[in-house]
Amino acid sequence: MNTVVDQETWLEARKALLAKEKQLTQLRDEVSRARQAMPWQEVTNEYTFDAPEGKATLADLFDDKSQLITYHYMYGPDWQEGCKSCSFWADQYDAINKHIGARDVAIACVSRAPLEVFEPFKRRMGWQFRWVSSATNTFNMDYNVSFPGVDTGVYNYRETNVMEELPGLSVFYKADDDRIYHTYSVYSRGLDALNATYQMLDLVPKGRDEEALDFPMAWVKLHDQY
Repeated sequence: MNTVVDQETWLEARKALLAKEKQLTQLRDEVSRARQAMPWQEVTNEYTFDAPEGKATLADLFDDKSQLITYHYMYGPDWQEGCKSCSFWADQYDAINKHIGARDVAIACVSRAPLEVFEPFKRRMGWQFRWVSSATNTFNMDYNVSFPGVDTGVYNYRETNVMEELPGLSVFYKADDDRIYHTYSVYSRGLDALNATYQMLDLVPKGRDEEALDFPMAWVKLHDQY
């Protein structure tokens, strides 16, 4: 249990923390500006995905938007269900879809599993966001989230031990001439800030309360299993 103090002492401690929170907000704004100023890389590969409506190119995933967020959802070709941690993130995508759409942004999940493998799971979860399969292309390998048949690879911008599937998120921009550019990718703990549940847990006394677990997120279940 934390120290219990009077109102004046509590307020003094809160103001001291507020100063640090303001520093963090200012640094976050600075990092966001640096992220938005990053150089771009033109996408020259012709990616075609399997989608519920048929074949879809990377350009098709933009719909009528100029910006696209792709979440690299961990779902291997022979998996029985989707990754619990990726589902932890994906549960919020339907809620934000209209809001980010109002700011010229589309979102899609991409997995290496065939469409017919993960579509029943998507229905089970009750999700409506776009989810396509990269089973017939190299998208997941090119963006360093799938490592079939190897033990080491480049993940989170360094050579490291890897699993078959790992999480990440990549951002693309489509120009007026229809050229597509890769603008940003983030992996591992860099995804934390995108999880609203974690941001809420960081506010309460016990925090994420994961220290005694075998690994972070060991507590996480699919939302129909709690």
